[in-house]
Amino acid sequence: MIFTMKNIRVIHFEIHAFDPEKTIKFYSDVFGWKIEEWKFPDDTKIERENRYWGIMTAPENSKDPGINGGIVVRKGPVPKEGEAINAFVCTIGVDSVDNYLEKIEKAGGSIALPKMPIPGMAWLAYAKDIDGNIFGIFEEDKNAK
Repeated sequence: MIFTMKNIRVIHFEIHAFDPEKTIKFYSDVFGWKIEEWKFPDDTKIERENRYWGIMTAPENSKDPGINGGIVVRKGPVPKEGEAINAFVCTIGVDSVDNYLEKIEKAGGSIALPKMPIPGMAWLAYAKDIDGNIFGIFEEDKNAK
């Protein structure tokens, strides 16, 4: 298969949540993201399972790299502890993996895989939000080993 586009990149992500309001609080508290419910036109009545919240990971018109996303109501059970990952794992750039691991635990999340070096590049850790979703945090550091 030949692609004609120069950059084929991920442009959006979604977090599945059993209790979206608690998940919104978690990501707002930990990363400072602005999360607002998507309002459909003409006061369309939306059932709980079809509600949608937009996530802005940076201020509007930011020149920082990255993408924005959304929160949707989980359509099935919360992942069981120890299950294999069955979705893309998004990784978030941070200025200190250690500081963010503390914020994550304080907000009710947990550490899935402790801080580890990617030699000559960065520090990386994986965490779980309050709904069991796994995500990474990445701190650039060429001296990591």
